Amino acid sequence: MNDYETFRVPVAGGELAGGVWNPTAPGPVVLAIHGITASHYSWPFLARALPTTRIIAPDLRGRARSNGLPGPYGLKRHADDMAALLDAFAVDDAVVVGHSMGAFVSVRLAERHPARVRSLVLVDGGLPIPRPANADPAAMLGPAADRLTQTFASRAEYARFWRRHPAFADQWSPEFEAYVDYDLDETDSGFIPSTQVAAVAEDVLQLDGSAGYAEALAAVAVPIEFLRAPRGLMNEPAALYAARTASEWDELPSRRVLEVPDVNHYTIIMSKEGARFVATVLRAHVQADEHGGKTDDLEGRR
Repeated sequence: MNDYETFRVPVAGGELAGGVWNPTAPGPVVLAIHGITASHYSWPFLARALPTTRIIAPDLRGRARSNGLPGPYGLKRHADDMAALLDAFAVDDAVVVGHSMGAFVSVRLAERHPARVRSLVLVDGGLPIPRPANADPAAMLGPAADRLTQTFASRAEYARFWRRHPAFADQWSPEFEAYVDYDLDETDSGFIPSTQVAAVAEDVLQLDGSAGYAEALAAVAVPIEFLRAPRGLMNEPAALYAARTASEWDELPSRRVLEVPDVNHYTIIMSKEGARFVATVLRAHVQADEHGGKTDDLEGRR
């Protein structure tokens, strides 16, 4: 089992929480940024697959043990929090991996603090997602919006709720059970998911490429790899990103697209097979930096 410890570090308005695996490992650091209603507990499979790499993973503002941090939220605010996190660990720069909304935060980090990012790995996120005009954030989130407003009688009831989720019906594991348990806050009336609805509502509206995001993505100076899940959030055959859309992006300089076989939007990082694939990609980024190479050399190292 990897060495693991939690942290709390100062950011604007309070303290950002999270965890770090392999805290004394030398060499380049991986900064791992979770999705829109998730937490740093999204990354144990990846940590196991990278046992000699230090992985720093926050709970984003408004989520899990960082849910007491005030707004405003938004991709730029999260990116600034990531820079403060690296400052707290005295890390000059990192290989950055982001899942889902975390991939969007990663791009904004590269835009606002370019010296802090060695390279980017975007995991089923980070490419703009079009939305209808005047879209309701709850409608955009689908079943996740309902979950965030429910109260559960016990931790076991919340675990049963997740066991029925199509994305995990055949993938339940001790790691995911720990993820689910960490996601709860206890109240006088029961247990509630720890993510602040206001944070999610603000963040989800920023995933469409507006407010300069698409331009920021196109201008990122470091090479980027995009990892696509072939199945969606509910394990459905319709993926979050169509294969053709992702492949078109692959034509841009310094961008590569890889499809991770037989995973959905969640199990691309929260399963042994998915995380092993992501780890192989990240290992190439880390090794390129360890050898003083550029990420242009990644294809030859993979």
